[in-house]
Amino acid sequence: MSSGFNTDIRVADRVFHVQTEDRGPGRLRIDTAVYQNGRVLHRRSSSYEEFASSAEFTDDALRLRVEQQHRGVIEELRSGAFAAEVAAPAEQPGLPSAIEVQLLNPASWLSGGNVTLEVQIVRRADGQPQPGIPVEASILGALKDGRYTATSDDHGRVLIRFPLPPLGRGELALIISAAASGTRDEIRLEMRSRPKGQTTPATGSTEGS
Repeated sequence: MSSGFNTDIRVADRVFHVQTEDRGPGRLRIDTAVYQNGRVLHRRSSSYEEFASSAEFTDDALRLRVEQQHRGVIEELRSGAFAAEVAAPAEQPGLPSAIEVQLLNPASWLSGGNVTLEVQIVRRADGQPQPGIPVEASILGALKDGRYTATSDDHGRVLIRFPLPPLGRGELALIISAAASGTRDEIRLEMRSRPKGQTTPATGSTEGS
């Protein structure tokens, strides 16, 4: 089961977003990115392929490793280790514009055991719709791994529908992500269990690059 952490950090008068996530069993990699105003300041990636094949490997141990990398990058950020990246120009010729994933129906995406996602992809800088962006949706904590994809239309809109899969215990979340030309954004909506195996949307968070 993949896991991740997201933290907003204030250093002096600047606010940074630190995102760390396990890329899952298909990649066996932990990635961390530090953002400021949608700009990627720093990236860090570590493989856990050897750890995954060891006797010490468990979901809890992997989650701890993800958290340790996340906290380590935060401490470096607070210590001033990324001062050069912070001081670099916010916009550089040739760099892609950051995108933003927007869920247009956050209160009604889950109904009658079915997931219906009305999504729009926009450019973070000015809110302009972005066509042709691949979008992926999945349920973290589902007993069967399923990823559902679509591509944004001329208005940056995407409609994704699928039946809610059987859910396990522990962390449950809807994850919607999009990536294009080196820039990526993600929405993570935490879900909480109801009696008789039903679920209901809970709190949400957004993550971007």
